[in-house]
Amino acid sequence: MAFQNALEQNDLAEVKQIIVDCEIVCPVSGSKNWTDVRQFNLMFSTSMGAVSEESNIIYLRPETAQGIFVNFLNVQKTGRMKIPFGIAQTGKAFRNEIVARQFIFRMREFEQMEMQFFVKPGTEMEWYNKWKATRLNWHKALGISSDKYRFHDHMKLAHYANAACDIEFEFPFGFKELEGIHSRTDFDLKSHEKFSGKKLQYFDSEDNENYVPYVIETSIGLDRMFLAIMANSLVEETLEDGSTRTVLRIPSPLAPIKVAVLPLLKKDGLPEKARQIMDTLKLDFMCFYEEKDAIGKRYRRQDAIGTPFCITIDHQTLEDNTVTLRQRDSMEQQRQNVDELSKIISQEVDIKNLLKKLM
Repeated sequence: MAFQNALEQNDLAEVKQIIVDCEIVCPVSGSKNWTDVRQFNLMFSTSMGAVSEESNIIYLRPETAQGIFVNFLNVQKTGRMKIPFGIAQTGKAFRNEIVARQFIFRMREFEQMEMQFFVKPGTEMEWYNKWKATRLNWHKALGISSDKYRFHDHMKLAHYANAACDIEFEFPFGFKELEGIHSRTDFDLKSHEKFSGKKLQYFDSEDNENYVPYVIETSIGLDRMFLAIMANSLVEETLEDGSTRTVLRIPSPLAPIKVAVLPLLKKDGLPEKARQIMDTLKLDFMCFYEEKDAIGKRYRRQDAIGTPFCITIDHQTLEDNTVTLRQRDSMEQQRQNVDELSKIISQEVDIKNLLKKLM
């Protein structure tokens, strides 16, 4: 109890004295020779003002959520939103990590994607469980194995939360937090009400009452999501003939290039036909055109950057308007009519088909 009181009062000297009195030993070295207790800077500070003598200290935001809370009433009224509804945004956040490590997993400046979902008080646990399931299903819709994900429920909660968990992903360095889901109660909106003097309440016309909404938050690091997908997708595999290939099995809707158009030869009218196909497909997909090197080498280059489909134009194309369509993961090759290409490719690479899995 004394230790807790010292922490709450920010009495660092007393914290040090309690450690000494209790003869707490370092579990690694066995030493009792502790340094003084010091307060770490968890946020980045800087100065704002044209003249240094008149500048004010400001802090870079450690999360993007508070901007949503400040604008809650503006968004709700101008959008004529009815609870439950959510506000989502992506933006920079900054945290003064003691040790930034594990590549881009933990950085001092990072890109954060957050949603604050506003609900009626008393229904927050129902929505909390619903968003847990929805967010995990979203991750699974990318096609990554379910074994790569797990929930970690928080036993010790932040002062503003009544429930919290993480969706953890199995990175090469173990299971680590990928996304956080929290029931933040009404703490944030009430705090902004208190210090701004402006009501941030919602009028429920169905129940004829005003209340401060409760909030369910989902928060995910864009950099961590990128790292998870790259770590899971980039593999080197041995083929049946004993050769190896590097392939980036990135989910097709996320692949930067959707299709490569490859004329078999740089003559006999094949490049001209390939360009015609390219001009048709580039209106719907990010395409790549290449003539250099043997077709096998070109396939390997596209495998390495995650291109889901390769289209090969050969002499038969000039005769019957069909091409060889090669799929990245299976390396399966099929003859397809040029007129059907857009439909076939769209079925796998269109982000809408991924989102339909969540409906």
